Amino acid sequence: MNLFGRLFGTNEPPAQPAIRFGRFTDSNRSTEREEAFDAALRDFGKENYLSAYVSFFNYLLDEEELNVRVREEKGELHFELFQGSKRITGFANDRKLHAEAKIAKAKTLQSSFMRQLLEANFELKYSRFTLSPDNEITIVFDTYTTDGSPYKLYAALKELATHADKHDDILVEEFEALEIIDLNMRRELPEWEKNVKYDFIQREIKAVFEEIDHGKLNTDKYPVAVTYLLLHLCYKLDYLTKPEGHMMEVLECIHRLAFAQDGKNASQKNLALRKTFQKLLERPREKFFQEMYEVSATFGITPPIDHQNVTILIDQELPNMRWYAEHGHEQIALAVPGFIIGRALFNFALPLPDKDLFHLLMQVMEADYFRSLGFTPLVENGVLDEKAIRQAIRRIVEKHENAFPRFKPDLKNWFLLRCPVLPSRF
Repeated sequence: MNLFGRLFGTNEPPAQPAIRFGRFTDSNRSTEREEAFDAALRDFGKENYLSAYVSFFNYLLDEEELNVRVREEKGELHFELFQGSKRITGFANDRKLHAEAKIAKAKTLQSSFMRQLLEANFELKYSRFTLSPDNEITIVFDTYTTDGSPYKLYAALKELATHADKHDDILVEEFEALEIIDLNMRRELPEWEKNVKYDFIQREIKAVFEEIDHGKLNTDKYPVAVTYLLLHLCYKLDYLTKPEGHMMEVLECIHRLAFAQDGKNASQKNLALRKTFQKLLERPREKFFQEMYEVSATFGITPPIDHQNVTILIDQELPNMRWYAEHGHEQIALAVPGFIIGRALFNFALPLPDKDLFHLLMQVMEADYFRSLGFTPLVENGVLDEKAIRQAIRRIVEKHENAFPRFKPDLKNWFLLRCPVLPSRF
């Protein structure tokens, strides 16, 4: 234990379940991985293509994810990448590089899904959807090595991998003529965990609908309050249940609808968001269970953001909490900070200290859910465990003190314990 821990008596944290939250990000790479990319650039400049590609795949390798496999065979590199539920395979030699991922198998060919994929091809910059002789929908990228710089490979493989992972569940959900093939799952979730997550999804959607329909606030007069409730719901379901496939696309659709520049006012958008949530509420349990699994990933889909811009996100929205809290609208008041941290986690790859602090706040705000998953509770009977939360903050500081030496939260004025407008439930 370091000096900080000895002075403040920081204890070792109790063991917690190995459950993942939130979206994968590849923005926090180690120094070794960055050096591997530099080596790839140097070798590519010297036309040592295979050596450059070996270094490139070392750059992509995340040892925690175990997301890349490479082997050399008869003068060729053969590789596998994992992105969500899909496996990307390919080869590289002195002449060309080829990569592909199987999306789904067509039991019968139908113009509906074939047209959709053809239209999707116009949006792709590097890869393309194809149909094999065995009626397998495959997304493919290839390039000559002289034109296959590490920068291009990263952009192209990211496009291929993320579209492959996104389209498989969505297409199979929409078209009965298609079935999943080549499904990669790192870990099947236990039945009890699936039930906890499904019950949480159902309970939280119903709770928001109840607040909108029967809460004290006139939601017709204050539609922005409803927006806070619905978007907080969207972002926390995404972060806490970590959905794949159809539900992930539904939550992304809700986000897009909310921020679309389509001329609709807040009330009209709220109605559209609620209808979309209603479809999730009516979806069969077994459909959710099919998409609940742990996977490996290679590419993150969220752009990085620095701490200064995180503080701007907070400062823009947090003052809106005060009025709701002072007038007794506790659930809406809590939805404001929930919206802030949820939106940040949904849209950006945060600096690690910010991400950990936001997760801690989420763990406090959704204490019952974390308790159901087996985590040590930070709230008992509606009362914050101040000591445990302070210790958790100190452990976050210790964890990141080498990379972020100026990260020193003010524990005398931290928000959850000292904020004068925090609703009475806390």
